[in-house]
Amino acid sequence: MYERSELQEIINRSKEPRRFIQVLIGPRQVGKTTLILQLIKKITIPTLFEAADLVPVSGSVWLEQVWENARFQMDRQNTNEFILIIDEIQKIGNWSEIVKQLWDADTRAGRNMKVILLGSSRLLIQQGLTESLGGRFETTYLGHWNYTEMKDAFGWTAKQYAWFGGYPGSASLIEDEKRWKNYVSNALIETSVSKDILMLTRVDKPALMKRLFEIGCLYSGQIVAFIKLQGQLKDAGNTTTLSHYLTLLDTAGLLGGLEKYAGDTIRKRSSSPKFQVHNTALISAQRNETFDEITQRLSDWGRIVESAVGAHLMNFSLIEGYGLHYWRNGDKEVDFVLEKGGKLIGLEVKSGSGNNTAGMEAFKKDFNPDKVLLIGSNGLPWEEFLEINPVQLF
Repeated sequence: MYERSELQEIINRSKEPRRFIQVLIGPRQVGKTTLILQLIKKITIPTLFEAADLVPVSGSVWLEQVWENARFQMDRQNTNEFILIIDEIQKIGNWSEIVKQLWDADTRAGRNMKVILLGSSRLLIQQGLTESLGGRFETTYLGHWNYTEMKDAFGWTAKQYAWFGGYPGSASLIEDEKRWKNYVSNALIETSVSKDILMLTRVDKPALMKRLFEIGCLYSGQIVAFIKLQGQLKDAGNTTTLSHYLTLLDTAGLLGGLEKYAGDTIRKRSSSPKFQVHNTALISAQRNETFDEITQRLSDWGRIVESAVGAHLMNFSLIEGYGLHYWRNGDKEVDFVLEKGGKLIGLEVKSGSGNNTAGMEAFKKDFNPDKVLLIGSNGLPWEEFLEINPVQLF
């Protein structure tokens, strides 16, 4: 079975002296549970694995009982260390406060109970961590599978990755695209929206949020003002509502909105978003074309390639901590702007034969970036770029 690089990091941390609660965050279907099961097989420390997926939201008593069971198992086995692992922790109401009380009680008692928490809602997990567990945790983000991982695990080409995206569970279905699209739509998209957003967060207009997701996927890689979207969305409400729903979709690992790079925070936040999927499978599953058909339509295929590059950049930004934006001034545009440690990098994606670099020249003049890079035609091949960790560019 394929092992992601984060597995070794979690193994190393599990063997360290008890210091922090380990929190593994990531979208659905990226292999969090699989990674933990691999961990259990590779370590000799006794463990207890429990999943809160089917527990009622008010299951605080369940969480306390699971913790007490782990203490009992530790005492019964007469071991000097033990690991308690809880999956989908965000499903439990007030989970962070309960974890804090139980963790602190073990600390006071000198009990060497190590804890690993898994969650698929980045927003709810981070809220809980910052509200109650300050100084007690470390996080590891497990993102969508990148091209290198899908190539190594399944032998995919870059073109296959750009179209079918990075969901390992669907990889065996790509020869039957109708079946693959049904799986992605029903088992991945619908489950993520229903279980990670609607069941856990107040959404007054769920149909509106779902429609926003569909349109955002259709326009992935494009800059669209919310006020223009209102004409395509029934019962759209105000732009604040749309912005909030886009944030929820982003934290579920589905669809984000990049802000315009402007050199100051206020103007970034007031800009129109550039829609960007976290995984290009979310686009392909909703389109009528097949893989063979889309690769023959150069303009449409170019947008798929740009979204694949954007998804690559977005997922690594969550791991490496660099800022990701776009830039536009009039008719001049730079597809992606990366920002980290005071350094600035501009990236332009050209999948066709176009050679217009006016946007890059204007960006260089306005901001004097440390580096500008052309990806695609007459530059670094996009297939090669997908095998690079973008933080290496800084």
